[in-house]
Amino acid sequence: MVRHIVGGLLVVIVALVGGAYLLPRGIHVERTTEIARPAAAVFPYVNSLKRANEWSPWMALDPAVKVSYSGPDEGVGARMTWAGNDKVGTGSQEIVQSVAGRKVASDLQFGSQGPAKAALLLTTTEHGTQVVWSLDIDLGNNPVARYVGLTLDKQIGADYERGLAKLKALIESQPAAEPQPASAPATAANAPTS
Repeated sequence: MVRHIVGGLLVVIVALVGGAYLLPRGIHVERTTEIARPAAAVFPYVNSLKRANEWSPWMALDPAVKVSYSGPDEGVGARMTWAGNDKVGTGSQEIVQSVAGRKVASDLQFGSQGPAKAALLLTTTEHGTQVVWSLDIDLGNNPVARYVGLTLDKQIGADYERGLAKLKALIESQPAAEPQPASAPATAANAPTS
């Protein structure tokens, strides 16, 4: 009897571990919003880790979180580390690519969970700027991580939706820039003299 129970458990364990390797190794999470402002108004909030924390969905989860910054204030090389409660955890983020008005890409490290890559892509639309926030995680060969990966889109996606909503509200609450008048064309009366 005991032999049958142990044998059955071993079969289940082998099936679960083997099944994990049929699951995706990589996880991609992506959420989108549209902000009624030009990309030039959005870019400073995604190209600076300090400014990004103004709309981060995680900062409110631990008011006592310890954050430190290093490197430049914005763009490539800007880096932050954080240590907080179990909802925020520990980790680091560094901007590794910055294309003015178009893209910011970062490398992330979530404590002992391994590396990830995040990106914010800005695209000009008829009504403003589309912002696409994505995260890519390589789960490696850890079978438990692959099962956990099945829930990450829902968990992280909800955080991304909150963050993008805060970013949209923050930027749209500010006055839109007044359009600059075009320069008057040169005429015989106001043409520069040599």
